[in-house]
Amino acid sequence: MDDLLAFQVENQPKKIKPFHNRLVKYRTYIFPFLYYEEVSPDNNGSERAIRNAKVKMKISGMFITLGSAMGFAVLRSVIDTSIKNKANILHILRLTAKLPT
Repeated sequence: MDDLLAFQVENQPKKIKPFHNRLVKYRTYIFPFLYYEEVSPDNNGSERAIRNAKVKMKISGMFITLGSAMGFAVLRSVIDTSIKNKANILHILRLTAKLPT
């Protein structure tokens, strides 16, 4: 990739030069999954994370209040984080329920 980015882009359309400059500037961020094993090459995890909220909205129409939407988001975040960290979900929810509000 460094060899490709070293190629000079002269006599190209005017939008190519700024694009090339951004690629050179941010080259370490272009393919992070090649350098870090824990980084996924796709965004499937992000899509899976918002799927539950979209299904809830589709089935029930919408959240009635902003508070109920926020509560759902917090609980869903705790559950998804527990799953990702291979923790016992029920234990984590019990601990969460005992927290002062």
